[in-house]
Amino acid sequence: MKKPAKRPSAKGSRRPAKTNRSGFAELVGRKVILDTAGPITFLGTLVELRPDGLWLEEADIRDRNEGHVSKERYACEAKLSGIRANRQRIFVAMSVVISASALDDVVVDFPGDTL
Repeated sequence: MKKPAKRPSAKGSRRPAKTNRSGFAELVGRKVILDTAGPITFLGTLVELRPDGLWLEEADIRDRNEGHVSKERYACEAKLSGIRANRQRIFVAMSVVISASALDDVVVDFPGDTL
């Protein structure tokens, strides 16, 4: 009886994991906010998609541990006041991004609070 051919393992594969990039393609050329599971948030203009990550220009890397403002409030402030770039260009690994949206899609709505 003939044994089935072995498939190459993902471990040894050089191909990056497949990701659904169609949603990201809609954001190219727009100002975006990229959320991570940790305290880091990335804001900037999405200029390039790659299988392993995203290139942002005029970008801001924000570490929640270095300030007293929540990620949500910071996103609202960026929408109202603009992105305060601290990098001309940055590569963000796809593996750290848990969500992405256009900065224009951020809803500024804090009842009883003014920015």
